[in-house]
Amino acid sequence: MEEVIESAVAANLDAVRTRVEAATRAASRPPGSVALVAVSKTQPASAVREALLAGHRLFGENRVQEAQAKYPELRAAFPDLKLHLIGPLQTNKAREAVALFDMIETVDRPRLAIALAREMERSGRRLPCLIEVNTGEEAQKSGVMPTAADAFIGECRDVLGLPIEGLMCVPPIDQEPAPHFALLREIARRNALGILSMGMSADFETAIRFGATHVRIGTAIFGPRRATTA
Repeated sequence: MEEVIESAVAANLDAVRTRVEAATRAASRPPGSVALVAVSKTQPASAVREALLAGHRLFGENRVQEAQAKYPELRAAFPDLKLHLIGPLQTNKAREAVALFDMIETVDRPRLAIALAREMERSGRRLPCLIEVNTGEEAQKSGVMPTAADAFIGECRDVLGLPIEGLMCVPPIDQEPAPHFALLREIARRNALGILSMGMSADFETAIRFGATHVRIGTAIFGPRRATTA
């Protein structure tokens, strides 16, 4: 059964790559200008390994604990693996996150920004960060509000010295995503930020049309999320 799952992962990955390339061409953007982040949350290490064997190297995880359990062994076997944190980060997990991940996409509040800046200073490991913007202004979601984004970006970069390189968002599930992608693009433009992490399995082609540099795709590659025991 495991071999069937692994073969499906490789085939799905190839199909998604093809769609990303087609959407990039359709948007008149240069080949290779969109990075595919394979979202492996709740998926077993065996599925990630199959994606690695198929040549993929960039992955995203939602939780520090799950990544700690899954990725050290995989990284030992594939040293060029890159791992992004794409889920909410607790302030008390800043040290573990800085040690484990290669990019943190979810900087969303001052206390977390301060904790990350202190840990990067302490450890000497500076990794690129993205500001998460709550483009839908949803009370139940993390992310800085759009009206506060400029000030927060400035605080992170100019006061705390965090290496802020871009923005990420997760549009409301029940709304057309295009306006949210356009809003994120505009905030990035006026703050001279080059990375836009936006678009998931259901809407990544639209995100690419609006300038996404990173698309976060899980279900289309790995299938439905597995149940977790945590």
